[in-house]
Amino acid sequence: MSDSPPPVTELAGPLGPADAAAVRALASAAAERDGIEPLSEQSLLDLLTTGAEHWLVRTVPGSGDEPTGLGLAGYAQLGAASDGTRSAELVVAPQARRAGTGHRLLDAVAARASSGGHRLHVWAHGDLPGAAELARSAGLEPVRDLWRMARALGPGLDGPRVPGLRPFVVGADEESWVELNRRAFAHHPEQGRLTVQDLRAREAEPWFDPGDLLILERDGRAVAYLWLKVEPPVGELYALGVSPEAQGEGLGSLLTAHAVAHLAAHGLDRAVLYTDAAHTAAVRAYTAAGFRRDRVDVQYGPRAPRSSPEDATMPS
Repeated sequence: MSDSPPPVTELAGPLGPADAAAVRALASAAAERDGIEPLSEQSLLDLLTTGAEHWLVRTVPGSGDEPTGLGLAGYAQLGAASDGTRSAELVVAPQARRAGTGHRLLDAVAARASSGGHRLHVWAHGDLPGAAELARSAGLEPVRDLWRMARALGPGLDGPRVPGLRPFVVGADEESWVELNRRAFAHHPEQGRLTVQDLRAREAEPWFDPGDLLILERDGRAVAYLWLKVEPPVGELYALGVSPEAQGEGLGSLLTAHAVAHLAAHGLDRAVLYTDAAHTAAVRAYTAAGFRRDRVDVQYGPRAPRSSPEDATMPS
């Protein structure tokens, strides 16, 4: 074992291909050990984009501390500022835990957020005991719960007919979808800020299928959308947005029922979605559609009064 811990290296995004691959390998190793992914989809996409900042704790080959094949003992990411807050995620290799790596990474992102006058929020996916202990040791407390809700699927689940619902057209619908999403989630801390670049990054993912991103039009204007993510044996109600002028008409429940039938038609075993626990109307609607909470992701931050964000089913 080395006499001193390896340094924390700070990098501005995007990461190079080798570092991005090492972070993904580290995240996979942690997910295999813990049974839950340590980094969100957005954080993994942001490895190769500008805007985020990154901290890496590299291992020294042959030191005895090296998690075999990873090259990293730890990683942290700090997202761009939004409404005075910066959100962070971090992961420590299973073989490198209980050695202070998590504390060093958290101290680094906290110092950077503070230097810019920003509040720091940190996600703990699954709210595992070690992550909760680390956050609380830094004086952070739970400020937001994101629920994953799930339900079983099976044959014979018929969905309602939804006139005006059509598939997304790649190359033609990006700008209009971003505008619809912005209006539908104007007050949401993450979802409403997605850009055309963010959408195109998802279009490049292996799971993306334009036939699973459905746009609801009325009189030639998009008023709602339903986005599904199919990764057998599980399907996800990835996002569902309704424009302000069409809210209160039951479109959310209608599209949720359509989503369940659509995913069942793929032959999937299970459907999941993500929603803010504080959005009680959404929780009630999804519960009525047969979904039940099966996991909680917790965001830690300084205690402060918060208003309930509008609902989104896309993870942070």
